[in-house]
Amino acid sequence: MDIMHKWVIVLGVLVIAGICFWLYKYSKKITNEFNGGLRAANTQRIRSSELYIELFKQYRIIRTVLIVGLIICLLSSFILISRPFKSKEVVNGVKKRDIIICLDVSYSLYDLNSEITEYIKGVVKGLEGDRIGVSIFNTSSVTYVPLTDDYDYVVQKLDELDEYFKLQKDMYDNFYNKYQYLTDMTEEEKERFYELDEKLSYYEAGTLYRSDTKGSSLIGEGLGSALYSFPYLGESDRTRVIIMCTDNELNSYYPEIMNLKDASEACKNNKTTVFGIFPSEDKFYLPEEYSYRTCSSEFQSAVENTGGKFYVRTDEHPVSEIVQDIQKQEAMMVKVVSSRENVDIPEAAFIMLLLGIVVFCGAGWVLQK
Repeated sequence: MDIMHKWVIVLGVLVIAGICFWLYKYSKKITNEFNGGLRAANTQRIRSSELYIELFKQYRIIRTVLIVGLIICLLSSFILISRPFKSKEVVNGVKKRDIIICLDVSYSLYDLNSEITEYIKGVVKGLEGDRIGVSIFNTSSVTYVPLTDDYDYVVQKLDELDEYFKLQKDMYDNFYNKYQYLTDMTEEEKERFYELDEKLSYYEAGTLYRSDTKGSSLIGEGLGSALYSFPYLGESDRTRVIIMCTDNELNSYYPEIMNLKDASEACKNNKTTVFGIFPSEDKFYLPEEYSYRTCSSEFQSAVENTGGKFYVRTDEHPVSEIVQDIQKQEAMMVKVVSSRENVDIPEAAFIMLLLGIVVFCGAGWVLQK
């Protein structure tokens, strides 16, 4: 422990010594001098009685306790004013991990996407030092959340995405999978359909841009867009991670600007690790048109090419377990910077002040009695 203003302690000792000296002189003066009033003769007999001696002894003890309480109050007050503190060495080692959640927002993945966003919301709340972003894609890609450490904002945007996936489920289960034409719907269902369509268009205005000419689920472009949303790719002082969810059901009308293999190589060259989450076979969309084994093996090869891991979401391996495993990815740290900080430690002096007040007030109350 050290004292920031040592001169306050010196001043306090002098003040307390002066008060004690003054009290001593004042008590002597009261004892030796007659200050007026009626004189009483033959008090010696009273003074020599056992009751008087006992009461006077109690009085002196209580008065001493009162003075001690006052001195404790004064001393602790001066200690508090002098600001006792301790120095400690603070080592700053901050995680420098950038994580982008890259989601294929095709209707075939609404269940898996909803599960991922729901779980990641809890993960985000426990982050410290990492930056996180969200990229969504179908025909085209949208940087839905730029890299940020504003976790409240990330959770807010994930809530919005979760609502989007629920709208997709509603539309798919109650309309796309049920009716072929609008004329097959009741008026009430048409009204609900148009309401859903309007809400979905808010999200899909960006992800389905030119879908009539380009197709959908452009996986390579989705991964490439997520990669190039990282700032300062040329620098290697950050661990870069992409958590990508897709079923790899490419529906491209023309060659992609960047296919999955090219995007995987670009991630590898830019030291970005991709972790892939793939749906289980029973949840695979259109197995009569796409080969589950082919789609999963292509995606797995692309992921493992970057040094990442490929996961299949099953009942035995839920999203929570997958994301927990991904979180074990080691984060790069900044160079350790140490500094010294002064931390006030007023606790002992404050407790002493409270004790002094209790003693002083208690002794004064007893004297009054």
